[in-house]
Amino acid sequence: MDEEGQKEHLKAYGIAYYALERGVEIEWLLNYRGGSFLIPFDEKLKLECRIRNVSYEVIDDATASSIREAISSPAVNQSIVKLETAPKIAVYSPKSKQPWDDAVTLVLTYAEIPYDVVYDREVINDLLPKYDWLHLHHEDFTGQYGRFYAAFRTAPWYIEQKREQEALAAELGFAKVSELKSAVAEKIREYTIGGGFLFAMCSATDSYEISLAALNVDICEPMFDGDAAEPNYQNKLNFDRCNAFENFQLVQNPNVYEFSNIDVTNGRKIAEERDYFSLFEFSAKWDIVPTMLTQNHVQMVKGFMGQTTAFRKDLIKSDVLILGEFKAAGEARYIHGELGMGTWTYYGGHDPEDYQHRVGDPKTELELYPTSPGYRLILNNILFPAAKKKNQKT
Repeated sequence: MDEEGQKEHLKAYGIAYYALERGVEIEWLLNYRGGSFLIPFDEKLKLECRIRNVSYEVIDDATASSIREAISSPAVNQSIVKLETAPKIAVYSPKSKQPWDDAVTLVLTYAEIPYDVVYDREVINDLLPKYDWLHLHHEDFTGQYGRFYAAFRTAPWYIEQKREQEALAAELGFAKVSELKSAVAEKIREYTIGGGFLFAMCSATDSYEISLAALNVDICEPMFDGDAAEPNYQNKLNFDRCNAFENFQLVQNPNVYEFSNIDVTNGRKIAEERDYFSLFEFSAKWDIVPTMLTQNHVQMVKGFMGQTTAFRKDLIKSDVLILGEFKAAGEARYIHGELGMGTWTYYGGHDPEDYQHRVGDPKTELELYPTSPGYRLILNNILFPAAKKKNQKT
């Protein structure tokens, strides 16, 4: 999985998942040749690698033992993690959304890793505990329809989306979309506390945190939910309920395409050619979780924008682990933490290979980016649950 040895980094994760599905135990060689996978030889697996154009090497038992012994040395920052079971994956997304509207569904499809789509109906009906891993992408958990009001309120797609959301809220017994989304956020929080692995990108990161902080507080203006927001709602936020952020300020003008000052998009002045973030190097033998989540063939990853591009470091809680940052700009791009028996990971930006994705842009063709470091970070999270014993979810 290093830069020189692998021509299909993304599909290689699909091979690892395919092996796990067939009951094969994998050794993930952390920091060894870009985070390579050591898998017992199998002719069918070898054929699958050839079909998917994934680079591989066949080695004998003596060589495998030598690699394990070298990795065990205290002198090298490497480790071995056993992957045991294929995690069951859910993507929170409207059924009408296409796979290319979401970087995670795009890369799962490309890597040939199976997933189920769930949305508000499934969440409210307590189906999340069926899954080990849940992804949230370009979503608005505050009930403000992505804050697209100023630019797109007359667009047919916006009108239809609003109508569908209101109908679903009514079907599920909620008077407002904002109340439904708040209840969904609470269910996701319970899922994580019970042992689920939560992964979020783009606007799902900060809008989810805002929803948690604003429990039972009306922060929506009339164009979103039909009545006025509560007076002084900023001072009613409860930051103790948030996973990652504290002391943030909400954007109170509904015509501004931004939720809060957690995100850095509107104020950043970074040229595209200079927009990179660095991955931290953790101790592979002691900090196994962050080491798994940062496996890559490069240390500097090309930046990319979104409604939520990156997070202001001064608003991140002290117990949160920063996995990737643009230090000079005071931005955190990739962060991680624990909640109850579960974990959460937030990744800023919309699409790692579409620098400034806009509404209506054509889909990213991952065949053009088979070694994408930005997409590799997503797939690290997919395999992460396979390395941990499953807690009983409640």
